[in-house]
Amino acid sequence: MSDEILINITPPETRVAVLENGVLQELIIERERKRGIVGNLYYGEVCRVVPGIQAAFVDLGLTKAGFLHASDVLLNGETLDDEQSIEKFLHQGKKILVQVLKSPIGSKGPRLTMNVSIPSRYQVLLPLSEKLALSQQLENEEERERLLACMEVFKAQGYAGGYIARTASEGVDGDSIRADMLFLNKLWDDINKQLQQQQLGLIYEDLPLALRILRDWYHSSVTKIVVDSSSNYDRLMAFAGKFMPEVKQRLELYKGERPLFDLYSIESEIKYALERKVSLKSGGHLVFDQTEAMTTVDVNTGSYLGRGNPQQTIFKTNLEAAQATARQLRLRNLGGIIIIDFIDMQDEAHKTAVLSALEKSMQKDHAKYTISNVSELGLVEMTRKRTRESLEQMMCETCKTCAGAGTVRTPETTCYEIFREIIRDARQYEATELLVLASNEVVEMLLDEESTTLADLEHFVGISIRFRAESQYTQEQYDVVLL
Repeated sequence: MSDEILINITPPETRVAVLENGVLQELIIERERKRGIVGNLYYGEVCRVVPGIQAAFVDLGLTKAGFLHASDVLLNGETLDDEQSIEKFLHQGKKILVQVLKSPIGSKGPRLTMNVSIPSRYQVLLPLSEKLALSQQLENEEERERLLACMEVFKAQGYAGGYIARTASEGVDGDSIRADMLFLNKLWDDINKQLQQQQLGLIYEDLPLALRILRDWYHSSVTKIVVDSSSNYDRLMAFAGKFMPEVKQRLELYKGERPLFDLYSIESEIKYALERKVSLKSGGHLVFDQTEAMTTVDVNTGSYLGRGNPQQTIFKTNLEAAQATARQLRLRNLGGIIIIDFIDMQDEAHKTAVLSALEKSMQKDHAKYTISNVSELGLVEMTRKRTRESLEQMMCETCKTCAGAGTVRTPETTCYEIFREIIRDARQYEATELLVLASNEVVEMLLDEESTTLADLEHFVGISIRFRAESQYTQEQYDVVLL
């Protein structure tokens, strides 16, 4: 597998596209005005404790208070037991060090934890713990034993805290691992010095997106990392030279006149990823509906009829839909509860094959996920960890016309509402004439298709009615003015 990482940087925004075999699989966007806060450390003050839900709200100096659940409260290196009440350990006004687990999404504030972790290239420091652990993706038993032995030797030399060996540490020599642990220790010392000043607010901020991508996303299958900003290219080269020398030869500066994302057709992919409907090569399609509670994915055969056995047609469409759904979940960064409504299959072997295709396609996803079996209703339920806003939440806003419903009332419906409003006003007020202000579509329908009804209404109320089209009105808006 050949992976490429494209980094497009402008002063207000950084965009990163991850391609696998030339196909866009993931898009990460960070805007300077709304820079992500996941991983940041804050010295906050508890503003409210809610024993009923075993949680506390912490003032971080941001617009929304952070949410801290009892399972994320850490005392003396240990989390609370299920039977321990959070109000025994936290109270209003108490000052604590917390880390952001999830960015604010919609009306919800950031999710917090007291179990602080600080990542570097090869290690993750757990300053409030003494445990040593290894990434689950490190599968070679000999390598796991070697890394653990290295960490134990260096920890015995006085390196405080606990450590987790990251996947990137596989095959790395002991000196590099030791240097990484030393760097993390110095960083934690600096954080402690800031804590002693007892100033509420931001204590430590994670790296900007371009450097985080280099630190967290690079692996052996990445063939090149292309960036279109010369100043940031120099910054990435300096970072790589200090922490990741093997990456320097794969960093490229793009100097072409055509925009980098246009060259790889990324802009059109972004446009498609914001649409509700996703077409499949076979002629079928997917329909994505994102709500605050969950995301639903509906699979349809569309124009694909196939040849011969209808069950084979359904099976082929579902297989293609499983792969497309996995890609779209990553590309759109959809999280939480996800319900996939595959086309009904009668053959149990077909159900198993479709589920296997979905699981296989999800394997390269960086986000943690779970997939259930096909339910009695033919639905596949899954969860995907939500760590940042989805692509739609990042780039779009609620439609002011439909208020997020995705539909608007037809001109015909608005016409009938106007008729009722005219009757209501004629009964309540004394007027010699009424002026109706409405959109072009509504006025045209009133004077054309509804002209007979309008004439009868005018005769019924005994009042002259005039109309004026307003170009700024939507087809749901209207006003009836008394003259």
